[in-house]
Amino acid sequence: MRIFLIRHGESIVNAGDNYITRIPDHLVPMTEKGFLQANTAGEWLAAYCNQNDISLNNSRIWRSPYLRTRQTSDEFDKYLKINNIFEDIALVEQQHGLFDSHPKEEWKRLYPVEYAECQRQWENEGNFYLRFPQGESPFDVALRVHQFMGTVNRDTADPLFVFTHGVTIKSFLLRWFHYTPEWYAKEKTPDNCWIRLIDGGIDAGYIYKGVEL
Repeated sequence: MRIFLIRHGESIVNAGDNYITRIPDHLVPMTEKGFLQANTAGEWLAAYCNQNDISLNNSRIWRSPYLRTRQTSDEFDKYLKINNIFEDIALVEQQHGLFDSHPKEEWKRLYPVEYAECQRQWENEGNFYLRFPQGESPFDVALRVHQFMGTVNRDTADPLFVFTHGVTIKSFLLRWFHYTPEWYAKEKTPDNCWIRLIDGGIDAGYIYKGVEL
């Protein structure tokens, strides 16, 4: 089985444009650049599959139900032409709780008690286990992603294209390959529209890292 893990295109949060309107995370859309990223990456991925004799006749798209991942997969599917699309709530982004849509520079001022606990974890290499106030830790994300893996193992489609979020991709890799929390801490979070390939149980790494737009 081949699994392509794909992060969404640039969103208004990535661009730093959501701190005034504070749109809830599940409704955060892509930027114009994000649509261009997704369109370019989708064309590249379709060509990659064609060049490597990867048939899409029995393929499926799985995606997070967040707006930006829906938008991203729709742009990709203009080239992949799969139209066999399912969603799973286990694929959503890490929940940032009270910190959602606030710039990191403001966390300490707005929530001094909660921020102090976060600081204690950061200073003791506890990022993987740090649960944001009223939110999630990467540990929590890894647990729910593991539930989605049962769906993957039962899925008869091949290849699978999974459109999701940066933390979720790292959590998927951690559980699938039994990587460690130390691996997670060192592993770079993928940029927008990066594509990572799992090929027959082998971590093939990021096969696409975008282009300058």
